[in-house]
Amino acid sequence: MSEQATLDTVPEGFRTPEQEQAEAAAHIPPIDTLPIEGVNPMNPHLFQQARVHQCFDRLRREDPVHLNELETAGRYWSVTRYEDIKTVSSDWETFSSAGGITLGHRITPEETYGMNQQRNSFIAKDPPLHDAQRRTVQPALAPRHLSKLEPLIRERTIRVLEMLPDTETFDWVDAVSVELTTIMLATLFDFPLEDRRLLTRWSDIVFAVPEPGGIVESHEQRQRELGECVEYFTRLWAERKSDPGDDLVSMLVHGGATRDMAPVEHLGNLLLLIIGGNDTTRNTMSGSVYALNRFESQYDKLIAAPHLIPNMVSEIIRWQTPLSYMRRTATRDCELAGKRIRKDDQLLLWYASGNRDEAMFQDGHAVDIERPNAGRHLSFGWGIHFCMGSRLAELQLRVLWEEILTRFERVIVQAEPERTFSTFVSGYTNLPVRVKRR
Repeated sequence: MSEQATLDTVPEGFRTPEQEQAEAAAHIPPIDTLPIEGVNPMNPHLFQQARVHQCFDRLRREDPVHLNELETAGRYWSVTRYEDIKTVSSDWETFSSAGGITLGHRITPEETYGMNQQRNSFIAKDPPLHDAQRRTVQPALAPRHLSKLEPLIRERTIRVLEMLPDTETFDWVDAVSVELTTIMLATLFDFPLEDRRLLTRWSDIVFAVPEPGGIVESHEQRQRELGECVEYFTRLWAERKSDPGDDLVSMLVHGGATRDMAPVEHLGNLLLLIIGGNDTTRNTMSGSVYALNRFESQYDKLIAAPHLIPNMVSEIIRWQTPLSYMRRTATRDCELAGKRIRKDDQLLLWYASGNRDEAMFQDGHAVDIERPNAGRHLSFGWGIHFCMGSRLAELQLRVLWEEILTRFERVIVQAEPERTFSTFVSGYTNLPVRVKRR
């Protein structure tokens, strides 16, 4: 992603790494027929077709630290085993986040393609800047604050579930997952509730692959809408400067490590918080319904033993892995699992693969709500960048399923979901369901 702190226009005709790979393989042959050097999970069609785990299974077996190279992205390594992902995540001095967290266009070792806001967020910084900015907003997600939020979360969850239709098929993604996460985000930001769906929109467009009929159709559209996001939060910023509250915007406005940043720089941290609160929870809420329908015996077990909900939540977060990977950049020549990594090489930490690594999770493709080590998943990252909103996500999912089991015999999936066209966000755009009330 760009090093600059402006909303630059992407050059005409430019293609992202995802687009380059997708254009080359819109029709993907069976993974097991490809030579190993031709296996590349960086293709949004694989995710949309629910086939990417064929890539990961093969890479873990045959080439767990796997080199690919694209014209737009340069050299990058897919790190697919659980322990190797932890190794990279634990060494921020050798494997830096400062160049960006998604696969980038490489013009020079210092420049990466993308929405320049990414590099301005603290997730794309190393200590000490990372630590100082993270501490600014961490109080909003501390356990003491979350305990105060739980009654509100439950009240809103009940309200949304009670409004669901009894006799018709509806989209769980929009009616439940998006609605609940967007209301929660609006609360954390003290954002006008009537505009709350703007938060979902801004989150969706950041990592969307431009395509006809897609979430965004061009880079220019994405840049224009992010410019509107900057303008909206600039107004909120000015309001909270003179009249602060205990919301995330106020914390950034008055935080010692963040208060002197320009509005466009603040957008990086704001988008990080929006995406962290939207994509992960929303897609796991949808994924939980889909997974328990795919593994019906586990749904039966949960109905019979509601005390398993907390462990079920961890298991679904592992199985779904709402953000598929994070990127690091090597700061020096080094070695990983016997492979020589060059300085400035990119490494993609495929959490989606590590979370199904058989060396860590037996029968990892299956959902097992009694899995004893479900909580050791990588979906929240590892090391200094461990997701600070993890407890809030778990709380929202726990409350949702406590209330589902209270009032519904079943949430029944009616057809296969439509999946997000992205290699970064593993999620759902539509999940048709019916509910059967008690």
